[in-house]
Amino acid sequence: MPRPRKRRRIGQAPPAVFFKPQGVPLEQLRGVVLSLEGFEALRLVDALGLSQEEAAARMEVSRPTLCRILGEARSVVARAITAGWAIRVEQEAPDEAGRPAPPCRGRGCGRRRGAPQPEEEPS
Repeated sequence: MPRPRKRRRIGQAPPAVFFKPQGVPLEQLRGVVLSLEGFEALRLVDALGLSQEEAAARMEVSRPTLCRILGEARSVVARAITAGWAIRVEQEAPDEAGRPAPPCRGRGCGRRRGAPQPEEEPS
């Protein structure tokens, strides 16, 4: 039996949770899910310019774990941008019974990831 997944620390909620190509109806789009931990890794490393060591410390994960999270997030975003797909940033963790939040309406948006825990950003 695998060990339980460790909760990641999330410093800031996404300002928007859905991105799609302009001019394409949602019903016609495929979609991908960017995990909340992937969003946080992208925010810390790519947007804020922190080193992977600093970002890993903020998320309370090891540097190799952050590297895996970051690689997955970059892959999801790159696939969506190059293929013209919608991106949904996951918002809700699975409940106590392990049931995921409802998927987005676009095709392929139903995939779920771990259960990160929000935190407040230090001032």
